[in-house]
Amino acid sequence: MSELRGKTLFITGGSRGVGRSIALKAAQDGGNIVIAAKTVEPHPKLEGTIYTVASEIEDIGGRALAIQCDIRDENQIQAAVEKTIEAFGSIDILINNASAIHLASTLEMPLKRFDLMFSINVRGTFATTQACLPHLKKAPNPHVLTLSPPLNMKAEWFKDHGAYTISKYGMSMCMLGMAEEFKQAGIAFNSLWPKTILATAAVEMLGGKSLLQSARKPEIIADAALFIFKRDSRSCTGQFFLDEDVLKAEGITDFSSYSLNLNAPLIPDFFID
Repeated sequence: MSELRGKTLFITGGSRGVGRSIALKAAQDGGNIVIAAKTVEPHPKLEGTIYTVASEIEDIGGRALAIQCDIRDENQIQAAVEKTIEAFGSIDILINNASAIHLASTLEMPLKRFDLMFSINVRGTFATTQACLPHLKKAPNPHVLTLSPPLNMKAEWFKDHGAYTISKYGMSMCMLGMAEEFKQAGIAFNSLWPKTILATAAVEMLGGKSLLQSARKPEIIADAALFIFKRDSRSCTGQFFLDEDVLKAEGITDFSSYSLNLNAPLIPDFFID
């Protein structure tokens, strides 16, 4: 029997990239998938909407619920949580995947972009987790997984794009604090981050298609996430996981299937020494 069968996963920002990959992998394992994201109309430069991902899930025999949700708005989050409970009756796993990026130095950072990153990355993560917590407390093996980096406090990660770094570290600090706060409740709070860059729309927009040749497929994060979800929530919490390390712990050492181009050197992701 699939370990996620009958469990409900609430995924923010799941209309493409990493969120979509986790959604499809979890659906294959029997999970009910909630795609809570903003994109309902096709973007001229970006593939995927909440409805295309839901359709992909249903095509492989999974159960999906597409909900338009801007996690900057707590009312939309609460409505999405209520719709999830109406449809599936539980929230067992929360994936804080939604994120905004704008790489700029202090003087070059428009405050509008600063506010966007902090409202999605930090406040959105906090607000979504807060809204899901009453239901996670009822789950038999509840997990909150946030796509955010290990807290690598070296000045080099702050000097060129301090605002972005602080916003991503804020997501990780939510997990660090909540892991301790809800330890007695048995809810796992962990972060997961790729060791190398991933072939996502965000990476392509930052560096073009050529950069994707040195990236791995988002499926590596999805596979790692599923292994984390199957661990005991009471003993697996407060961790900053790297995708490679999770897979190695499961006996997987050949990562070549995740590479887009085996002849291109892989590029480490941000915050990885």
